[in-house]
Amino acid sequence: MNDWHSWAAVVVFVGAYALIISEKIHRVAVALGGAGLMLAIGATDDKSAFYSEHSGVDWNVIFLLLGMMVIVGVLKRTGMFEYLAIWSVKRARAKPFRVMAMLVVITAVASALLDNVTTVLLIAPVTFLVCERLALPAAPFLIAEVLASNIGGTATLVGDPPNIIIASRAGLTFNDFLVHLAPLVAVLVIVLIALCRVMFRQTFVYDKGRAAEIMALEEREAIHDPRLLIQGLSVLALVVAGFVLHPVLHYEPSVVALLGAGLLVAISTVETGDVLKEVEWPTLAFFAGLFVMIGGLIETGVISEISKTLADAIGDNELGGSMTLLSASAVLSGIVDNIPYVATMAPITSDLVQNMNGGSGHTLWWALALGADLGGNATAIGASANVVVLGIAERNRQPISFWQFTKYGLVVTAVTVALALIYVWLRYFALA
Repeated sequence: MNDWHSWAAVVVFVGAYALIISEKIHRVAVALGGAGLMLAIGATDDKSAFYSEHSGVDWNVIFLLLGMMVIVGVLKRTGMFEYLAIWSVKRARAKPFRVMAMLVVITAVASALLDNVTTVLLIAPVTFLVCERLALPAAPFLIAEVLASNIGGTATLVGDPPNIIIASRAGLTFNDFLVHLAPLVAVLVIVLIALCRVMFRQTFVYDKGRAAEIMALEEREAIHDPRLLIQGLSVLALVVAGFVLHPVLHYEPSVVALLGAGLLVAISTVETGDVLKEVEWPTLAFFAGLFVMIGGLIETGVISEISKTLADAIGDNELGGSMTLLSASAVLSGIVDNIPYVATMAPITSDLVQNMNGGSGHTLWWALALGADLGGNATAIGASANVVVLGIAERNRQPISFWQFTKYGLVVTAVTVALALIYVWLRYFALA
């Protein structure tokens, strides 16, 4: 980091991060302004920012979001989310904590099968309707669901984008992730529910009058366009199948989502303009700006310098390396989006695995995955799902501030990462 570009890039990124935290300027304006400054100072250029797979805008994330937002926009018009809201509240007997626990479990399981961003896009509309029916603030429920989505997505190869990068580099299969990470994730979801009981205890106000009203409702009456619902669910089922069959079909999730969105708009009678109004354009713009800023750190060598320092500290000690890699990845993924972080760390981890004397080496890959995935819960911009939900909340006029999210995210991250460290030590060293 001797080049002035490196230090300038750090100053721009830290300054932008400080403004996002302060919330004095809208985060979209900050991200786009920061991206512009990175280009202006030469930390990155147009080719790197817009065309580089390593340090540019991750168009797979952008178009996955766009495609799923279109599908969700169509499904909103069927009454499906109202149906699910009434159904879930009735199953939980209108008890707020039971409702939250149910939504957390559904989100975690769905995130393992789909990906965390798609899951929160589908579950957020249900949450707003549930909270409206129960006269409860939506923010605690949305925060709990995002935390659950990042934890649940850790369990499988397709659950979180960093896992796909790790699987590709390390030659790991879908079943490898299930066998090694799913048992821990099941425990972490239970722990999250217990933490939610404590963190959001003031939210769980039971209203007998509202509960009686909801229990008397017939959820089927909420469906007001059955034909569109069948079309939407059929396309969604195909999209989900495409996500799950990614290791076989080799279609990127973004391609699957766009194909699904195009098909649904083509076969339905919904006006294209009306559907596009449902897209969270500010969220997509924020992601684009954030990717360019992080690309500036990658292009100037800041990220690789941090990664190499970490690699030097690890050496050939597999136990110490696993603990260090998991902890450091959790911290860094809370600050920098975990997708470019893992993309940078994957080749370095591969070298570390080669240097290990004895041991399978796979332990380091699991440490990287757990640190990057669970660390994404630490701050409001640590993972894609976090940013998406903040955008949805703002659009529904129930904004969640950076600190409102982060104060809960830090607690959950600290607890889950600590348990992950114990799990890695027990499974791969103490009881190996």
